[in-house]
Amino acid sequence: MRDVRGFSRFAEAPRHDEHVGIANLGGPISTEPRINERIRVPEVRLVGPNGEQVGIVSIHDALKLAQEADLDLVEVAATARPPVCKLMDYGKFKYESAMKAREARKNQAHTIIKEIKLRPKIDPHDYETKKGHVVRFLKAGDKVKVTIMFRGREQSRPELGFRLLQRLAEDVQELGFVESQPKQDGRNMIMVIGPHKKKAEAKAEKAAAKAQRGDDASAEVPSEQEA
Repeated sequence: MRDVRGFSRFAEAPRHDEHVGIANLGGPISTEPRINERIRVPEVRLVGPNGEQVGIVSIHDALKLAQEADLDLVEVAATARPPVCKLMDYGKFKYESAMKAREARKNQAHTIIKEIKLRPKIDPHDYETKKGHVVRFLKAGDKVKVTIMFRGREQSRPELGFRLLQRLAEDVQELGFVESQPKQDGRNMIMVIGPHKKKAEAKAEKAAAKAQRGDDASAEVPSEQEA
């Protein structure tokens, strides 16, 4: 075991060189926690492998306990006074953490912003078509940016665009909510509608519905014995 009781005499502040700043001294800063003999403090607050509080012990005793348990001593809170260390299998911990991060990235679904453009004096048929697109996007868990495009004299009638956006928001309120209120942007007026359901939930429901349709189709096909 390594005795570090006399180590503090080496911990002097680095000397400023005339041409080299402190930031340039040494290699890149590691983001890995310090483990075992790399923990160079006189004492630590020790936590057992099952989360039990052991208390404040010397670094020598902590390393001895880690060796006896065939575990690693890992610094989990370096800024605490004294630092908090835990007994664990660090290799296993890193592997499980990497697997969890990988699974989280795999299941992560990013919300996409779709855009629908309308004219202030849109005819009923076109409005229903555009509304159908908005409904489809919201059901899929996507945000929708609705843009009202003003031309010529229409720019003097912003209330037409505002009322149209209000109407659309009310028509799809069961699927989405107004995330960004209508606002003028040059010749256009913009509103953002967010979905009530998250992207992952929408994808899960779609997959479940698809599987259900497959089961129903299989049930409708008679077996050879029935035929």
